[in-house]
Parts: sequence; structure tokens; C-alpha cells
Amino acid sequence: MKRFFNYMQGGKSVSFLYLLVLAYTVAALVWWGILLLRQSHQITTFELQNLKLRTDSLTQPVEYQIEFQRIQKDERMRSFKYLGEGLTFLGIILMGAGFVFRAVLKYMKLSRQQQNFMMAVTHELKSPIAAAKLNLETIRKHKLDEEKQTRLIDNTIRETNRLDQLCNNILLAAQLETHKYQLFKEPLNISAIFEAGIKELGGRIGTHDIQASILPGVWMEGDKLMLHIVLSNLVENAAKYAPRNSTIYVKLFEENKQLRLQVIDEGPGIPDEEKERIFLKFYRVGNENTRKAKGSGLGLFLTAKIVEQHNGTIEVLDNKPSGACFDITWTNYSIQTA
Repeated sequence: MKRFFNYMQGGKSVSFLYLLVLAYTVAALVWWGILLLRQSHQITTFELQNLKLRTDSLTQPVEYQIEFQRIQKDERMRSFKYLGEGLTFLGIILMGAGFVFRAVLKYMKLSRQQQNFMMAVTHELKSPIAAAKLNLETIRKHKLDEEKQTRLIDNTIRETNRLDQLCNNILLAAQLETHKYQLFKEPLNISAIFEAGIKELGGRIGTHDIQASILPGVWMEGDKLMLHIVLSNLVENAAKYAPRNSTIYVKLFEENKQLRLQVIDEGPGIPDEEKERIFLKFYRVGNENTRKAKGSGLGLFLTAKIVEQHNGTIEVLDNKPSGACFDITWTNYSIQTA
């Protein structure tokens, strides 16, 4: 019920009306049950009074007892019927209320996620567009030296890359959810793929120090583009929430006959109650109006989907003393030494 009311905060009148109608329906059913039981008791009392008028219990004890037992049996049968029907209707009402509860809960949850997504996407679109527009207008209106002009052009390219990545994430999320995207699996040297990806991310993310420890010679069947997206999403997610100039650790190693990829940051970490939800579509921790970190709520959703399609598992662990550790585990792999 607590979760229900949390989602109902934006529509308190609707939730109050729903609970009022449900309470009225149950109260009416109980009241009618009480009235029927009273009526049954009145019928029994009337029949017993009538029996005493018609039969002398002293002169005809057998007939009197038989009729008396019949009247009592009829009352028990009526009470059983009323209680049975009442409990059946009550069960149907509560079951229907439960379905309505789940439907409203799901609708409110989806509505909030879509609202957060629209606000996040709007922010994600406006920021790079505004930055690119400002850079281009500066180049057009002012005569800049070659170094400043190159720096503005590079910044504009980075912002347009952000736009391109956001559009790709939205399209890919829709394709993965509708199973329209077909993975192109092939034998891959994922050690080399991750090393190249970390090098590219290190040049693109200048606010954090990325330290890598990659086990060499690891091969696995997979989609090269999708595995690169997994690494990129996890490292960029760490860079969003970890303090500037902190270290992001990327580790690929073998443990207990399993291949593990870990991306570790030194940020605030993720509360235990949020660890399962962060992989949901559009879900982001906090409120979109007060959240400082950029994002659309699709990165971790895509990461979890891609890991699942590569027969792996992903979970969030706590990094000590602070931070989060995204841990991916695979079992189908091989290590080839030179």
C-alpha cells in the first residue's frame, strides 16, 4: 500500500475516490449479509411461534421435535447459504480490486517513468544543441585564432556525438524490446575490444582517471558493437555520478571458472532498494527536476538487455568505502595464450 500511495501522490483525488468506492462496496455487502441473517432469525422465530400454536409439545412430542429440528435445520442452511454467497462475492470484489490496484499501480509507474524520460530527453537534447549553437555562432561572429576555433569545433563535435548516441540508444531500446534487433555474433577477442574501448573512453572522458586491468587473450561469441556499448555505458555512468578527478576502475578477470567484468567508481553508491530498479527502462534514481547527473534512463536498461542476450548476468555491488561496482559474469568463453 505504501508504494501505491507513493505513485498516487500526483492523483490523490483519484486514489481517495477508489478507496471510498471499495470501502462502500464492502460495507454494503457486509450490511446486506447482516440484514439477511437477521431476517433468517426472524423467520425462524415466526415459525417456532407458529409451531407452538399448532402443536402441543406435551401431547405430541415426536411431531413437535421433528418440526422443531426442521426449522432449526432450515435456519442453519439459510445462514450457510448467505455466508457462502457473501464470502464468494466478497472474494470476487477483493480480487477485482486487486486487479484494479495492480493496473493503476502499473499505469502510474509507467506514467512517471515516461514523464521522467521526456524531461530527461528534453534536457539531453537542449544541452548539446544549445552548446553547439553557441559554438557555431561564436565562430561566425568573431575572428578567432586557429587554436580557439579548433577547440570550439571539437567541442561541437562532442556535443553532436552526444545527440547521436542518445538517438541510437532510443532506437536500440525499441528494437531490443520488440526483438527486432538481431545480434551479429562471431568469435571475438574481447580483451582487445575492451582495451581499445577503454583507450577511446579515456580520450573522451577527461574528468576522470580510468585505470584498466584486462586479462589478455579472452575470446567469446558476441556482437562487437553491443559489447562496446556495454563497456561505454558502464564507464560513462560511473563518470556521471563519481566526483571529478576520481578514479574509475575497469577489470576483466577469471574467477571460479567464470569471466567477470567489473566497472568500479568512487561515487555515492546505489541504495539497496534501488539496485534492482536501475535496470528498468526509463528508471533513474531521484527526481528529474533536482537530479544533476545527465542521462535518459536507457543506458543501464540497454546494458542489462545486451548482457542477457550474451548469456551473462549483471548485478550491482557496493564498493568500499564508497561507490558502486557493476559486476558482469559470463561462463561461455575461452582463454588463448600466445
